[in-house]
Amino acid sequence: MTRSKGTVYYRVSMELRLYSREWCSWCIDAKDYLSEKGYRFDVVDVGKDRHAYEEMKKLSEQTYVPTFVAGARVLANFDTDQLRKFLNEHQIDP
Repeated sequence: MTRSKGTVYYRVSMELRLYSREWCSWCIDAKDYLSEKGYRFDVVDVGKDRHAYEEMKKLSEQTYVPTFVAGARVLANFDTDQLRKFLNEHQIDP
């Protein structure tokens, strides 16, 4: 297999969303981790927004927070070690 000359590959930044609750310590840790690493992401508080809660349930097929959505990929009910692994495995860069 040969690659044609002049081909340029780009990484497309994807929309990152963190579904959380205000009082959730794992959610706070996830937000801190993502911010420290330079990720841009939207935080959706499912405790204050019933529509967002239903959206999270539909996307992830579960009801636990934190739930992280990156494009079509979903990671639910995780700690920062699992988040780090997820980001690395799926090559999700800041």
